[in-house]
Amino acid sequence: MLEMKVPSPGESITEVEIAQWLVEDGDYVEKDQAIAEVDSDKATLELPAEASGVITLKAEEGDAVAVGAVVCLIDTDAPKPEGSEAVETKSDTKTPEVAKVEAASSTTSTYATGTPSPAAKKILSEKGMDVKDVQGTGRDGRITKDDAHKAVPSMGTPGDGPRGTERKKLSMLRRKVAERLVSAKNETAMLTTFNEVDMGPIFALRKEYKETFKEKHGVGLGFMSFFTLAVVRALELYPDVNSMIDGDYQIKHDFKDISIAVSGPKGLMVPVIRHAENLTFRGVESEVKRLAIRARDGKITVDEMTGGTFTISNGGVFGSMLSTPIINPPQSGILGMHNIVERPVVKDGAIVIAPVMFVALSYDHRIIDGRESVGFLVAVKEALENPTELLMNNDVKKALEL
Repeated sequence: MLEMKVPSPGESITEVEIAQWLVEDGDYVEKDQAIAEVDSDKATLELPAEASGVITLKAEEGDAVAVGAVVCLIDTDAPKPEGSEAVETKSDTKTPEVAKVEAASSTTSTYATGTPSPAAKKILSEKGMDVKDVQGTGRDGRITKDDAHKAVPSMGTPGDGPRGTERKKLSMLRRKVAERLVSAKNETAMLTTFNEVDMGPIFALRKEYKETFKEKHGVGLGFMSFFTLAVVRALELYPDVNSMIDGDYQIKHDFKDISIAVSGPKGLMVPVIRHAENLTFRGVESEVKRLAIRARDGKITVDEMTGGTFTISNGGVFGSMLSTPIINPPQSGILGMHNIVERPVVKDGAIVIAPVMFVALSYDHRIIDGRESVGFLVAVKEALENPTELLMNNDVKKALEL
């Protein structure tokens, strides 16, 4: 019998939380198969099976367990069921809708039919529901956590529709994000300054070169490379924005590690582009794509999300017109991007239509004065409105490595 213990996901982390079991108690699992997702206060990681065999779960979803604690047992002597493969993880199984249709059409029952998982049993108990009133959509008719969440107890009186509620504990990652956001609001003198950017020049460059760029480099020519390189240039001009407070001291960085706020399956992730000052347009786009995929797939590591010196957040992908982004401690500044809308603007005394983005810089006024903050944002605006000269040294093809 193999005891599987919680591995350490990184330095200073002593406890993790079982976010989700990807297998059921009693399943046969294969070595290296993902059996659970565990949350630390910095990232969500997959837990692979250390051997093949029948698994016995020793912790429930939502449990906080210490690093080194036993979370499951694997009976390595148990034979693999004949004519069957190891159970697929929940992330690979059919959709609940498909599973329900198949369950309804099947007349075969097993010992597992109607048996709730540990997490499902706990949820049904809190709802005061009997397992007999819930149809399982899991393997062999098991009642899954999702089944338990969707189960609605009878109100006993007519109404317009379901009125169930769900009480769900925040993950360690979400709790840490919440803690940091409140800390930033309470412990910094945060102010926000705004400006607007005519995105027409970038639109023109992308229209002319994006297909060639993608064919040559295998990544798209997006807006993030322009913004990242514009930020790098502005940080060179206004180094106070690339600094942090440590007690009575100001720490200035001679490197630009740019944090990119992205939305992952477990909430906000902020992976870091290291030494962005050394990267080309192709380098930035490749790194943004790599980090975004890792964040989306829940494979981002703690090291990949620590140590940034400045953050860029793009609320525009969700349709945001304007916002006041919150500083990512211990950093002193964050740039907020927003959606691009055609607006009337004045050029050379005439009103014309241009694609305009509002941008926002939130900064810690304890360390960054108005001259630096406004000057920084103006420098970003200048570079974005004149990228050929200020970001490409008047040689577009060389800058794009075409």
